[in-house]
Amino acid sequence: MLRQEEVRAALVEAVAGCDRLVLLGDTVELRHGPLRAALQAAEPVLRELGQALGPGGEALMLIGNHDHRLLRGWFERRAAAPAPAPLGLEETVDVRPDEPLATVAGWLAPARVRVSYPGVWLREDVYATHGHYSDRHYTVPIIERLGAALMTRVVAEPEGGPRRVEDYEATLAPMYAWIDSVAQSGGVRGRGSGGLQVRAWRALQRPGGGRTLRGVGLAAAWAALIGALNRAELGPFERDVTAPALRRAGLAAFAEVLERLGVGAPYVIFGHTHRPGPLDGDPPSEWRVGSTSLLNTGSWTYDRAFVGDWDRENPYRPGFCVTLEDSGPPRVLNLLDARVPVLA
Repeated sequence: MLRQEEVRAALVEAVAGCDRLVLLGDTVELRHGPLRAALQAAEPVLRELGQALGPGGEALMLIGNHDHRLLRGWFERRAAAPAPAPLGLEETVDVRPDEPLATVAGWLAPARVRVSYPGVWLREDVYATHGHYSDRHYTVPIIERLGAALMTRVVAEPEGGPRRVEDYEATLAPMYAWIDSVAQSGGVRGRGSGGLQVRAWRALQRPGGGRTLRGVGLAAAWAALIGALNRAELGPFERDVTAPALRRAGLAAFAEVLERLGVGAPYVIFGHTHRPGPLDGDPPSEWRVGSTSLLNTGSWTYDRAFVGDWDRENPYRPGFCVTLEDSGPPRVLNLLDARVPVLA
């Protein structure tokens, strides 16, 4: 979306009035092709954002699953340290000038740049993280959830499952490294690995799909797949892939991560699932975990196969963000609802 001048202007205008911009992870798309191409695509936008913030503003970068490769040097240095301290909920990443992360951070000048992982405390009552650890607990068999399940057969998790940041990294990081290696050769048939997944979800959700021979066959194959995965103890997985089920599964998986890591902030902001919220009409109880309120920033990626035509009622439409003042609750808003972008 940010290749469009009008769309980019909406974001830049909003950022220009802020003291701090938090890039919540997946800032650079390193899954769909070689590193060089990804950096070239990201540079113009990041330079504009840095100029909008100016020397008095701060750009705070978090890292997600799609740009996890940017942390490779940092993790290698930690592994080589004599006795590294366990990773906490907020670790400052040292940026070395000879690494791709330094290149990305440099484009955000003249703003001050800080990199944190896996999350950051924005206020005493507000924690933010990308949210990719939730893939370990998803009940929908997305690609990375299946990969995480297979990795648990190779990497021994603590009894009862992950309880520390290191536990999640031990299971997920090798899978991320393999996907990154595939991307360097052009990706999965030159496209993102999520395309097949999205098309399957759309077919299973299609109204009346079960009344056609193809629909019946697909539903039967899906049920057989879920049954086989659960019998192999790779789950548990559910058959329901409707939009409400995907939303609930994502929130439940992320809530489990917070419980396991001991994050008890009154507000937690995350992304990853591309489903912003809470939005009007969402059950409030789904976005609360005990005394914690969850907020999701959504995504600026547009995929017609998933979103369809531009529709201000579609919760997966791009353009969402979360704003945070010095006090009061964070707010979810959409910067593009007043502008109808040109859709590819």
